[in-house]
Amino acid sequence: MTTARLPLFPLNAVLFPGLVLPLNVFEERYRAMMRELLKTDESEPRRFAVVAIRDGREVAPTAPGMPDQTALPEKGPAAGFGADPIQAFHRVGCVADAATIRERTDGSFEVLATGTTRVKLLSVDASGPFLIAEVEELEEEQGDGAGALAEGVLRAFRAYQKRLAGARERSLTADQELPDDPSVVSYLVAAAAVLDTPAKQRLLQAPDTATRLREELHLLRAETAVLRHLPSLPAVDLTRAPTSPN
Repeated sequence: MTTARLPLFPLNAVLFPGLVLPLNVFEERYRAMMRELLKTDESEPRRFAVVAIRDGREVAPTAPGMPDQTALPEKGPAAGFGADPIQAFHRVGCVADAATIRERTDGSFEVLATGTTRVKLLSVDASGPFLIAEVEELEEEQGDGAGALAEGVLRAFRAYQKRLAGARERSLTADQELPDDPSVVSYLVAAAAVLDTPAKQRLLQAPDTATRLREELHLLRAETAVLRHLPSLPAVDLTRAPTSPN
């Protein structure tokens, strides 16, 4: 298996391959990370690893004008994550490729990245200005019956999205709007469904595409049944995550 050392960006969310990830970067440890990534030639991918923070281990969010989490009461790249930061993170994450890194006048950054490849977190180095992870790339196996399962998941997702949107069916109006590749379908649906972080993490780390699709089929049917008894909710954008402040 291929291993690599990459800057590590923990989030209170799960990143999937193919998902667009906007970031508002203002903590110093993550500013330092972006400054380092900007040293990479534009012709090369500016890659970093994203992992979800385990429940109960979240760092309180900061905002412009609020204290930096790396300042008080803890300092350094692992501030808020404990003495052994790897214990604060889920062990399967996703590599992100930063297509755009724009520095603002106040030194913060606006970043637009895309998830590319699943990785397993092997170790975390907190000795520098930001966290560095040793990661191992995880291959995506299709599993048995992935094609048929993907078709079933798309049908279930349409029913689910109609319930979310109420009378306003906004997207997925035709089969050609999604790729045929079952693994791509599995990631897009996992990203778009309104699920909590543990559920999304289970989908990310599924051993193969077919297993992920089976779990999605179960979740979508259950969520659709629940939505029948709730007021209409706004539709969900299929491939875009909310902006994640650090």
